[in-house]
Amino acid sequence: MSHYHLYAIGNALVDTEYEVSDALLSTMGVSKRHMTLIDTPQRAELLTHVQGLHARRTGGGSAGNTVVALAQLGGQAFYSCRVADDELGAFYSQDLQANGVATNLTHTRPTEGQTGSCMVLVTPDAERSMCTFLGATSQLDASALHPQDIAKSKIYYMEGYLAASPTGLEAAVKGRQIAIEHKVATALTLSDVSMINFCKAGLEAMIGDGLDYLFANEEEAQTWCGSTDLDAIIGQLSALAKTVCLTRGPQGCIVVQGGERIEVPAVPAKAVDTNGAGDMFAGTFLYGIAHGHTAAQAAALANRTAAAVVSQHGNRLTAAHMQAICADFQKA
Repeated sequence: MSHYHLYAIGNALVDTEYEVSDALLSTMGVSKRHMTLIDTPQRAELLTHVQGLHARRTGGGSAGNTVVALAQLGGQAFYSCRVADDELGAFYSQDLQANGVATNLTHTRPTEGQTGSCMVLVTPDAERSMCTFLGATSQLDASALHPQDIAKSKIYYMEGYLAASPTGLEAAVKGRQIAIEHKVATALTLSDVSMINFCKAGLEAMIGDGLDYLFANEEEAQTWCGSTDLDAIIGQLSALAKTVCLTRGPQGCIVVQGGERIEVPAVPAKAVDTNGAGDMFAGTFLYGIAHGHTAAQAAALANRTAAAVVSQHGNRLTAAHMQAICADFQKA
């Protein structure tokens, strides 16, 4: 009997989101739509540009958003991560617990230093550009793993951003090995084009000899495959996982499973902020899979929650909103 529907490992980051103009984004020297790693001096410099702007603070991190989405829908989730002994670390830990996510943070003392944070800059076209200060999460290692809980899970999920951290990558791969030994399904999100461009070897280590589930958006898939030809992309990604979810924004998503290609239409939405959309899709899809939905059903539900999150500012929905979407889906 599985204890957790999803066990994930990723970077613990507190998001601070700002609405900015394209001109300001350019002045700040930030790469649009992508994630850029920054250090302490760079973070201080960037903060001078957003002084006086309204800021929204939430728990974040790609896999963190995914486990919260699954938990809000009623699933059982565990999250391995690392924070520092500071105000942001306490905020992050409490946020996970408030959302019903079990975590190693309740079993370990936080370290000295600063908890990781992410400046999320949202432009009027709804695109999000991220500047990530890793802080304590750069030292995430295998000590954050709970092997007995991985063994009791249905799915083990890895955040592709860990490819940039030697210790984080090592921990993710070790967890994957534990999952495979206990016949737990494995999943990975490619996370960001920057990871593919600069850390592809790490992503390949997480993929190993194949996954059960792989998540990528269209730009990430094109970059990974070095092609814009959809058939070629699907062929390449299908060799990496039994089930591939290729998200395409307003064009919906394509699920490839067992040689079958299923196109699942998007839910119409006026996008104001794409931050968290891919994380939301993955968490909802895996919730559906863990609760007996077909891949097509899970993707249709995931398209609904992703449409809802891009229709508002912020990377997450409330549990009540998530459950209402799920209830409406079940009636349809």
